[in-house]
Amino acid sequence: MKNNAVILSINPLAHDTSAALMIDGEIVAACEQERYTKDKHSRKFPSDAVRSCLEIGKVGINDVCLLVVPYDIKLGVREHYLRNAMESDSRLDFLKNDVDKIKAMLDIEDTIRKKLKYSGDIEFVNHHMAHLASAYYTSGFSESLLVCYDGLGEVDTMSIAVGKGESITIKENDNKYPHSLGLLYAAITYYLGWKYASDEGIVMGLASYGNPHEIVPGSKYTYYEVFEKIISIEDEFTFRIDFPGWMNFYDSRSVWVGEKFINIFGPKREENDKLTQHHKNIAAALQKRIEYIVIGQLKAAKIKYNQNNLCISGGVGLNCSMNGEIASLKIFENIYIVPPSGDSGTNIGACFLGHKLIGNNILMKKRHDFYLGSRFNNNEIKIELDKFESDYEYSDSIDVDTAKLLSEGNIIGWFQGGSEFGPRALGNRSILTKPYPAEMKDYVNKRIKFREEFRPFAPAIMHEYHKDYFEINYESPHMLMAVKAKESKKNDISATVHVDGSARVQTVKKSNNVKFWKLINSFYKLTKVPVLLNTSFNVKGQPVVDSPKDAIETFYNTNLDFLVIGDYIVKK
Repeated sequence: MKNNAVILSINPLAHDTSAALMIDGEIVAACEQERYTKDKHSRKFPSDAVRSCLEIGKVGINDVCLLVVPYDIKLGVREHYLRNAMESDSRLDFLKNDVDKIKAMLDIEDTIRKKLKYSGDIEFVNHHMAHLASAYYTSGFSESLLVCYDGLGEVDTMSIAVGKGESITIKENDNKYPHSLGLLYAAITYYLGWKYASDEGIVMGLASYGNPHEIVPGSKYTYYEVFEKIISIEDEFTFRIDFPGWMNFYDSRSVWVGEKFINIFGPKREENDKLTQHHKNIAAALQKRIEYIVIGQLKAAKIKYNQNNLCISGGVGLNCSMNGEIASLKIFENIYIVPPSGDSGTNIGACFLGHKLIGNNILMKKRHDFYLGSRFNNNEIKIELDKFESDYEYSDSIDVDTAKLLSEGNIIGWFQGGSEFGPRALGNRSILTKPYPAEMKDYVNKRIKFREEFRPFAPAIMHEYHKDYFEINYESPHMLMAVKAKESKKNDISATVHVDGSARVQTVKKSNNVKFWKLINSFYKLTKVPVLLNTSFNVKGQPVVDSPKDAIETFYNTNLDFLVIGDYIVKK
C-alpha cells in the first residue's frame, strides 16, 4: 500500500457538483457545492467543496497523488452525442446546440488544473461503476448484488453487478439512453409542475394520495395501463420507453412528454395551478410502474446471481417508497442504500476506484458514517452568535435541556458536528420536534419549511425500539426506506406517518451518532416515546444549512422556536 495516499474526487459536471477526499483508504471528507453557493443542486465548479474537503483532511492540493472524476468524458461525448447524432436528425440539433457544452466537457482536465492549481495525475472512471462502488465499499458486505438506476451515466441508465471481495463485475446493463427510469421520473415531475432533477421527491410523496387503477377521464384505460404503454418490459433486465409518441425528451429538451401523453392526460400543470386528483393519480401510476419494473429485475437477479445482500445506488435509489416495497419482499437478508445515492455520491465510489488504480487494496468493512462535511467548534459558533447579537445560553447537558424543550412542543433547529453528505438530514443539520399530534406536520410544513402540505416528515427512532414501532426487518440508518407503522403506535407518532400508513424511518444507533441518540433517549425518558420528527434544516428551495451563519439566519427568518447549535441554546 502506498502510505499517506491522498485521493481527491470531484464531480465537476452537470448537477450536484461536489468533492470527496480519501486518505490511506478511508473517506475523511465529502462536501457538496450547493452548501456554499446556496443554489440547490448546484452546477457550479466545486471549488468551495474541494477547499472544504482539503481543510477537513488537513492537506493541501499538492499532497493529492491522484484526482478522480466519476465520468468517462470521451465515452460520454461519443455515445450521448456523436452516436445519437448519426442516427437522428433531431439529435443533430442537440449536437449543434451543445457545442459549447461538449467543448467544456472535453476541456475539463485543463479546467480542473487551472481552477485547483493541480499538476498531478487525473483519471476518469465510469459513472455507473462509481455509483456501484459507493454503495458496495461502504456497505460492510463482503459479497452482494449491486444495482444502480439513475437518469444517465455516459450512456447507461441501469446497471446490475455482483461484488465479491474487492471486485465488482457488471452483469446486466442493456438499458441505454434514452430508456431511463430516472429521466421518466424527471419528465413527469416537470409535467406536474415541479423542477426536474430536483423535485422528484415531491412527486413520490404525492403518489400516496393517488389511485393508479382509476380510469383516465375520457379514456378506456386506467392510469396504470397508460404507464404500461409508456414504459414496457422487453425481457427480465430490459425496459423500453415509447419515443416519440408518449415521451419526447429524446428529441426535444424543453418538452419532455409527447403528443400521446398530452392527448390523454391534458396540458402540463404549471407551478401555481390547482393540484387535482388527476395529478395525484398520474404520480401514483408512475410510482407503481417504476416499482414494478425495478422489483421484477431484482427478483430475476436474485435467482440468476444467488446473492443474499443487496446494495442500491443511483438517483432512483433515493425513492424511499420503492425501497420500502423492495424491503417488504424479504428476499434479501440485508439491504443497504448508500445515503448520497445521487451524483454527488459518485465521488465516494471514485475515491475507492482511485485507491485501487494506484495499486492499493480496499479494506472491506462497514462505513456508515456520512457526517463528512463542514464542522465547527464552540468557539467558532460563539463568534457567529455574537455577530448576530443573539440571546443564547451555554448548556453542559445539551441533550437533556433540548429534550425538555421538545417535550413542551417547541420546534428546534439542531446544528451539531459534521454536516451530512447527501440529501437527507440525519441528525446534525435537522429541524426537530415531537412526533405528535398529527397537526404538528401541518404546522412545520406551513410555518417553518414553507412547502406543500402533503409532504411527509421522517421519524428518527432509537435503534433499540424500531421494531416496536415499524414493520421493518432491516436497519435504516439513512432515512431511505419507507415502511409501515404499526397500528398500535400510529397515534404516538402521528405527525410522522404518511397518508398511506408508511413512514420514512431513520434508525439511530449510539455508535453512529452518539449526540443525536442521547437527545432522543432524553426525550424518551420524558415522554416514553423514543421518536423525534426529523426534517432537514432548510426551507423549500434552499440547500440544507452548512455553517453557523446559515443556521442563525434561517433561525431568525423562520418560525423556529429555538436554535440548538453546538452547546448553545438560542432563543428569540
